[in-house]
Formats: sequence, structure tokens, C-alpha cells
Amino acid sequence: MGPNTHSDHFHLPDELEFWELTENGGSGWKVEDMPGDCGHDFDNEDVTKYFATSFEPCQKKQLIDLLAEGYTPEELDGQPAVTVVDWYSGRTDCGCTYQMTVRLLDENQEVLQEQSPEPVTLDPDSDDCSWTQVSNTFSDYGPGLRFISFEHGGKDDKYWDGWYGVRVTGSSVTVDV
Repeated sequence: MGPNTHSDHFHLPDELEFWELTENGGSGWKVEDMPGDCGHDFDNEDVTKYFATSFEPCQKKQLIDLLAEGYTPEELDGQPAVTVVDWYSGRTDCGCTYQMTVRLLDENQEVLQEQSPEPVTLDPDSDDCSWTQVSNTFSDYGPGLRFISFEHGGKDDKYWDGWYGVRVTGSSVTVDV
């Protein structure tokens, strides 16, 4: 990082209307106040809400248009490091699964690089279901980056009516140019 570089940190919004709900199963997505029923405290008091999932898959997506955010094609073709952070937790009374997929896309929204790890399953009887950070940094993905697609979600594993599935919050994307 030289003197002319900077990082832009995008906090992905904590209200549903800013997201594309790619799956809205069961009782659907819901925004709740931290820590919520049978929930866990978050170690950053700036984070006051989270998204709760239901008994069928709930996935939501945010597409960041980097040119619209003020980056130049030259900056993006320099393959700046892109770091993605997300937080998830389960409840103390119900198991759940969590999934995240991040794609770096070119101008035609073709995938340059993708991270889509296996879903995480949390069982409150045997796993620590408190807030857990997941993070990944992309590099060496080639020129042409123009969009970043961030998608995450999950569900509960007991098919209980309501919002007993995984909870997500504090999502962010950082671009180092």
C-alpha cells in the first residue's frame, strides 16, 4: 500500500428493501433487533439489527456496481484486493445452516472469480452458535472487474414456523485501490 492507495469500505445495508431477495422461503426474511430471542450478543454496539431466516431457504443478494461507485476501469484492471466480511449466528434453541457466495464479475456480469464454500451447519447442542465472522480476500483474478455480487442466507433445520434459522449481519466489502 503506497501513499496513493486507499480502501473503500462498503457496509451492506441492514434494511431489506436494499437487497434483492433471491429466495424468500418459509415465513420469509425478517429484520430483528440484536440480540433477539434465544440470541447472542454482538461485540460491536454499532450493529443493532440482524436478518433472520425461516424454515425454507432464504437468500438475499447485493450487487455493487464499482464504476457507479467512482472507480475507474484502470484502477479495477489493476486487480485491487477485494475483502468480503460477513457475520452469522444461530439460536440457542434450534439448529440452522448458513451459506455465502461472492462473485467478482466483469462488465457482462460473467464470473472472474467466485467463493462459495460448503454450507455451515450449526447445532446448538454441540456447536458454538454465537456470532462468527467469515472473511475472504480475492486477488489475482485478472483484469475486467466491474461488479461484485454478494449473496448469503440459510434456514433452520427443524422446519419451525417463524424465524428460527441462521441470522446474518455486519456484511461488508472492502476494495483496496
